[in-house]
Amino acid sequence: MLVDRYGRVATDLRVSLTDRCNLRCTYCMPENGLAWLPGPDVLTDDEVVRLVRIAVERLGINEVRFTGGEPLLRRGLVDIVAACAALEPRPDLSLTTNAVGLARIAAALAAAGLDRVNGSLDTLRADRFEQLTRRKRLDDVLAGLAAADAAGLSPVKVNAVLMRDVNDDEAVDLLGWALGNGYELRFIEQMPLDAQHGWDRARMVTAGDILAALQRHYHLTPEASDHRGSAPAERWLVDGGPARVGIIASVTRPFCGTCDRTRLTADGQVRTCLFAREESDLRGAMRAGASDDELAQRWTTAMAGKAAGHGIDDPGFLQPDRPMSAIGG
Repeated sequence: MLVDRYGRVATDLRVSLTDRCNLRCTYCMPENGLAWLPGPDVLTDDEVVRLVRIAVERLGINEVRFTGGEPLLRRGLVDIVAACAALEPRPDLSLTTNAVGLARIAAALAAAGLDRVNGSLDTLRADRFEQLTRRKRLDDVLAGLAAADAAGLSPVKVNAVLMRDVNDDEAVDLLGWALGNGYELRFIEQMPLDAQHGWDRARMVTAGDILAALQRHYHLTPEASDHRGSAPAERWLVDGGPARVGIIASVTRPFCGTCDRTRLTADGQVRTCLFAREESDLRGAMRAGASDDELAQRWTTAMAGKAAGHGIDDPGFLQPDRPMSAIGG
């Protein structure tokens, strides 16, 4: 198992399939994008599947989430999903996506064995969507989420980041829209993972701010704590349920003590935390001929050194060198 020195066991693997993205969200990357990884540096489809297989068969991973960048840009995505769905024991398979291209591929992903989808949507207003993402693709996102639901990739979860004086007035509207479509909305506190390093905690919309806005319009009942486990989102029943809304308060209510994640970047590096400043190379060892046992041992050693927490509140905190798009959500 992937056990760290604090006794936490990693059972959830986040696999970044690419650092590329077809949006330019202001809180993630600059308008002109970033320098993408060179093609040879990115894991091949077979390499991705091999490392996932090692994680599942040898290291106790039972949940795999494919991320990016934007994972729908990965040409081999459907084949990767199908190969991972064939593993024994079969892991739970999910995808985090901006949903721009999801309408055309949702059915194929479901047929390949994908279980669920998390989409990203920060605003329901076309003008704001263009302002935030620098692209006119709101209709594509809405169509993609609907296609995922129709394909049975449910419950469809929708992640939203609120920013002060940008879209912080849409909390209630977003929840009403999600409830009307049968989606589960999850607000995420903005984290210091932008390529520009412009994050300002003083301007962050907090979990408390979001709850206060929602509670002016909805009756929210906290879900029993034993339902949460190691999940990052605190959840509330909306007007008695069964509908729920979640908040991932990584900054103001960190859940590091129950973290069960390990991360693999698109270029084959193990990361113990979103905010880690060190990585452990599996790609180099794999391409040099390392056996499955050797790769599993490298992974185990990397995770043993996981820090107690992300350290955002520490006086000496430094953002990781890689932005979120290059780490994987």
